[in-house]
Amino acid sequence: MPEIINDKEEVKEMAAAASRLEWKKFLSHRWVVKNIPFFLFLALLAVLYIYNGHYADKLTRKISVTEKHIKELEYEYKTIKSEVIFRSKASELIKAVEPLGLKELTSPPYLLEKK
Repeated sequence: MPEIINDKEEVKEMAAAASRLEWKKFLSHRWVVKNIPFFLFLALLAVLYIYNGHYADKLTRKISVTEKHIKELEYEYKTIKSEVIFRSKASELIKAVEPLGLKELTSPPYLLEKK
């Protein structure tokens, strides 16, 4: 029985040593040089990801500013519209044209007919 235990321990040690050797193979100079295009690709993806985040933030700020501007224009439109409606009332029109010497008709207008 002790021989089996020693064999199992040896197998574990060999597996650990083999895994250490595999990692050394992956981290060798040749492997790094071979995978430079992949590392550059990953760097490019990282730059694009960062750019996309900044672009989204900038676009969000721009949308916010545009929404505020639209609200201001909407308030201005409503104010001018109410003012135009108020000034187009008959009583306000009479007050506006009175300094010009124009008065409201008290008799119905004449109809001119062609003979």
